[in-house]
Order: sequence, then C-alpha cells, then structure tokens
Amino acid sequence: MKNHLFKIFMIIAIILPNIVKGQALGYNNNRIACSADGNAQPDLEYTGKYNYADPDDWGATPATLAMLAKLKLQSKLVHYSYNNFMPSPPHTTVRNYMKEGVDGSIERWHFNKKLFFDVGTHKKEAIEHLKNELIKSTKADPLYFINMGPSEFLYQAVKLVMDEGHAESLSHVYIISHSYYNDNHLRRPDHHNIDQVIELSSNRLKFKRIKDQNNKNNPNEGWSSLHDWSVWDWLKNHKNPDLAWIWKCMKKHKEFRADISDAGMVYYLLTGDEDGNPSKFKAFLGDGI
Repeated sequence: MKNHLFKIFMIIAIILPNIVKGQALGYNNNRIACSADGNAQPDLEYTGKYNYADPDDWGATPATLAMLAKLKLQSKLVHYSYNNFMPSPPHTTVRNYMKEGVDGSIERWHFNKKLFFDVGTHKKEAIEHLKNELIKSTKADPLYFINMGPSEFLYQAVKLVMDEGHAESLSHVYIISHSYYNDNHLRRPDHHNIDQVIELSSNRLKFKRIKDQNNKNNPNEGWSSLHDWSVWDWLKNHKNPDLAWIWKCMKKHKEFRADISDAGMVYYLLTGDEDGNPSKFKAFLGDGI
C-alpha cells in the first residue's frame, strides 16, 4: 500500500508543476477544438505526388484523446475533424486509419461521437460545426484550436464566421501549431496559409507556434523518435490494454516511424511544456485512464 501511494505521489509531483505552468496561454478547462489530417486516400488529381498525408496523426489522435481523457476533459472537447488535408477525397480504395483511431478512442474513453467528423465524407458538416464553435467564443468562454493539419480547413470555417457577421468572436480564439509545413502547405493554388487565416480575421485570432515537436536526432526529446521504437517499449508493454492500443496505432505508420508529434501540442496546452517526450508521456498517463 505504501509503495502504491508513493507511486501516485511521484506521478502527481511530475505532472502538477507543468499543469500549473500551463496557465501561460490562459487555458483553464476551456473548450478545445482539434483538426487533423492523416488522410490515407490518394489525391487523384496529383497521382504519385500526394498518395497520403502525414501518418503521424494515426497515432497522435489516440494519444491526444488519451491525454484529454486522463484529465477528464471529454466534455471540453467540442470539435474534432480529421482527414482534413483538402480536398479530402473519401476513403474508397484504401484503409481509413484515422477513422479507426478515432472510433477506438471514442469507445475506450467515452467521447461524444457526434463531435467527430471525417472531412472526406462530411466536409460541409465539419466546416459548419467548427464555424459554430468559433462563433460561441467570448472572453468568458474562449476556444483553443489545435492545428494538426494544413490551414485551408480552418480558413473556410473562419470565412463563414466573417461572412455571417461574427468577427468579434474570433478575438477569443487561440490557435496552437508546431509545424511550418502544416501552416503554409498549399495543395491547391487557391488554398490559404495560416497568415492568410489570421489576416482574414483582421488579426483577431491569437496564434502560438510552439517549437517543432519532432527531434529525430534524439529519441528522448520530442514526440518523434524516427525508427527508434525502444523509447516506446513502455507503451507497447503497458499493463493497461487501452494504453497499449495507442502503440498499435503508432505501428500503422506508413513509413514505419515512431511519430506522434502532433500530440505534443495538446500536451503543451495541458501542461505549458513544449519539451514533451516519451518518458513525460509515460508519467502523464500513469497506470491508466
């Protein structure tokens, strides 16, 4: 019993200082929205060039949702869209890894499935839903948006907010990113980068790009250890099968990389720590959810 209590104390001692530090962005159990890519369906207009989007989200989405569930924040997640690498063709010829990760997370950690949107099959509904969450934002009820994919999806939602005359709500929206690639990638000539999203809001949106959560040269730093899976053995062998399942999602990566880098943004939001890594993730999750 004493050993068990000591373990709990040590986990709290590691996590609590970072959660207190997390108030840097003013986050205080407010609403959270996420939008991820992870598309596995080829973009047929660019055959051979865009056969799939970044597969890190196949593992990063379950890891992200596990962290939210660990802190009992399921009710604070108000929007989660995925396969948002526009134009997001539906998965008709290849396996939809993102849907598998989303559905598995909903089942394990009891999220509201009505708040999750596969952009490939429900693009209009997903953009409309995010628009409505953006409009709800006030000083007392801000929205924290985690940008896990290119900026075009967010641009279209923000445009609807502006077109419908709710510009002021965007003053209470915080965007978190870690990727210059996501922020600036344009798959079509008429797509928009993150600077254009912010400009569209008349600079009302508050944007924070944290350090890149990939550090492939050091597997003990960041959330991507390239082909070194040893730092994730604790997850593979976790006694809690729901947490070990995250490792199985990671192993689906198309390029066989141990990469859940986008999850680092949610870890930052919850803890204020830009320097997450496998061992900190282990301490955060503890024995289970």
